[in-house]
Amino acid sequence: MRYMLLIYSPEAAWTADEWKGCVTTSQGICEELIAKGQFRAASPLHPVATGTTVRVRDSQQLVTSGPFAETTEQLGGFYVIDVPDLDQAIAIAARLPAAKKGTVEIRPIFKLEGLPAEKFELLQHHPAGLTPYLLLCYDDEQGWERAGEAAMSKAMQEALGNVQGLAERQRYLSASPLHPSSTATSVRIRQDRRQITDGPFAETHEALGGYYVILAENQAEAVAIAARHPGARLGSVEVRALFDVSTLSTTPC
Repeated sequence: MRYMLLIYSPEAAWTADEWKGCVTTSQGICEELIAKGQFRAASPLHPVATGTTVRVRDSQQLVTSGPFAETTEQLGGFYVIDVPDLDQAIAIAARLPAAKKGTVEIRPIFKLEGLPAEKFELLQHHPAGLTPYLLLCYDDEQGWERAGEAAMSKAMQEALGNVQGLAERQRYLSASPLHPSSTATSVRIRQDRRQITDGPFAETHEALGGYYVILAENQAEAVAIAARHPGARLGSVEVRALFDVSTLSTTPC
């Protein structure tokens, strides 16, 4: 089963020494997962202040600076892993340094037929002039329920068409819907004890429903791609640039 681990913590909570320890620990966990065949991808994100949120209403793009939601803990990175069950995903999440200062949200990834093959290897070896971006697709789950199955199926086919177009243009790395937010699990470590709760990290009107990992020349192109996602017409798409992992040792956590 594939899971996405969303890593939340206060951006100002890390000292330089703590950051070095965070990097070392995280790299070690990645190496262990690679050896077990359980690793798919991981990356930190640029600070939330550099993000952009895109909505489409009445065929008009509404673009605002900043993240989808203002929270005390900010999304700082993600993992995509492939493990047999939720218990193993929880065990990995509990080892991540951010679990001691923030929250790791675990979301099962929905297997959607027809998606192009992932190209996560391009996170580190992408063509010159292109930057990897994570697009976080926040959906109005009740809105889609009211729209009905036919509308949802049409939107899925539109999204698949968008992804195939990105793959043809060599802009695609990965994409997938997630299982509903009710299937989320949030993990925290406090005083060396696990705190495991059902549900997502943040209770919001719009819930994270899926993601894209893409390549774009700049933020403007990433925003344009985000605006074509059908969910942007009912919800929001947050655009976040990924860090170049070669700079991790000197970049704040």
